[in-house]
Amino acid sequence: MTTRRQAIIGLASLLAACRASGRVKLGDTEAFSWTALQDRALALSREPWKAPPPPPAILPDINYDAVAQIEYRPERTLWGDRGDATGVRFFPLTKMARRGVDISVVENGRARPFPYSAALYKFPSDHPMAKLGKAGGFTGFRVMNKGGIGDWLAFQGASYFRTAGPLHQYGLSARGLAINTGINGPEEFPDFTHFWLEHSGDGEITVYALLDGPSVTGAYRLVNRLGTDEITQDVSMVIHMRKSVERLGIAPLTSMFWYGEGNRAQARDWRPEIHDSDGLAIHTGSGERIWRPLNNPPHPQTNMFSDTGPRGYGLLQRDRNFDHYQDDAVFHEKRPNLWVEPKGDWGPGSVTLYEIPTVWEYDDNIVAFWTPQASPAAGARLNYDYRLRWIGKEPEDLPSGHVVNCWTGQGSVPGEPVREGITKLVADFQGDRFAGLTYQSPVKPIIDVANGKLVNSGCYPVNGQKNCWRLIADIERNGVGPVDIRAFLRLENDAITETLLYQLF
Repeated sequence: MTTRRQAIIGLASLLAACRASGRVKLGDTEAFSWTALQDRALALSREPWKAPPPPPAILPDINYDAVAQIEYRPERTLWGDRGDATGVRFFPLTKMARRGVDISVVENGRARPFPYSAALYKFPSDHPMAKLGKAGGFTGFRVMNKGGIGDWLAFQGASYFRTAGPLHQYGLSARGLAINTGINGPEEFPDFTHFWLEHSGDGEITVYALLDGPSVTGAYRLVNRLGTDEITQDVSMVIHMRKSVERLGIAPLTSMFWYGEGNRAQARDWRPEIHDSDGLAIHTGSGERIWRPLNNPPHPQTNMFSDTGPRGYGLLQRDRNFDHYQDDAVFHEKRPNLWVEPKGDWGPGSVTLYEIPTVWEYDDNIVAFWTPQASPAAGARLNYDYRLRWIGKEPEDLPSGHVVNCWTGQGSVPGEPVREGITKLVADFQGDRFAGLTYQSPVKPIIDVANGKLVNSGCYPVNGQKNCWRLIADIERNGVGPVDIRAFLRLENDAITETLLYQLF
């Protein structure tokens, strides 16, 4: 997770266990608060950025196979004696995770550094990790499920973090900040360099983090809650710009889309579909709901959806049918949805979607984030509050029909010769808004096409499917750049579906 291509015991009993072992000594306490962390980020922004030290030379030997031999000692789990899903275990340095982080435990307004020790882990005596010695360190942490089997929350690499969601299957990730994503030039990945962990009671864990990078510093507070139907994270962030940047990404989400029902021609694998998310959903400040199916484009593609005061946006996996994936090992149909709910008025800007070509499933090639209208200059201070909801269903009740299927194929009119350069777009909308409607109901497709031409279109209820209507459109491509399609269904003067945005290449 250090780059997009690498995707990413209660305190008293812990102290007693560490002292009894004689191998781990905790640091001295110091005062800690959210305000103090913000002050620290501000002070750091006034200093030149310092590149992290080079990783230990032995790290390349701690490869994938070597990592599989490392086991965290269960008795060393932080808060592991509480009997709930708040036990914390720590990731060590490896070939795949080379940036060390400092971690402290907060209790009663005091922070105590938790130093690295090889004694926290079990591994063979000749394992390369044994040669690290004092050069070893942590790269992040994970919060364990009740009983210590598996985890539900993890932070590791740059400013990345993710949860397994209510369906207990990891998929997409979030991160603290995106800088210059999708522009000509290198993207910057600032790091969470320090973490402070606080057990907030009632199963909550608060994570504080210090962000540092060439262009920015920041203070983050994330209040994490494991619920029955969703995992929520209330995020507060305050950042300070060391340098001006061309594009800033607030609340960025990162996912994978190789191919789905709409671009089967790109499939090189036997499985029918492979993706962690299949669409970007937006609830605009004006109340419009938008669904934009994801693409695996022929070249990097950026789309910006202008808005003011967005109500929410997120990357969703709407398709929950196992038969559409047929993968009984990684279960794409269980990948979580991630929904961003802004708190307060975020003002004017854009929901930005950046899509990168990929030829396999191991690239996180999809990024979505909020871009403020004004690019921040050096010395600027910005603060944003928002909630992240990791869910297995729609984030909101949809009063209108929503897209459940979207296909493309050769465009033609039955009984007539096939015309080259014509693509047929077929989309199914479903929802209670269609209840009672029939073929005779005055429902019409409203379709706008940019960089192409609408040849013909229609819509009708799908036989055998409850409250489901199908839109069909033949689109003539002009051969230069993508064709942008905007479509919804209207009953008399009312829009009865969300707005479908689609791109043809």
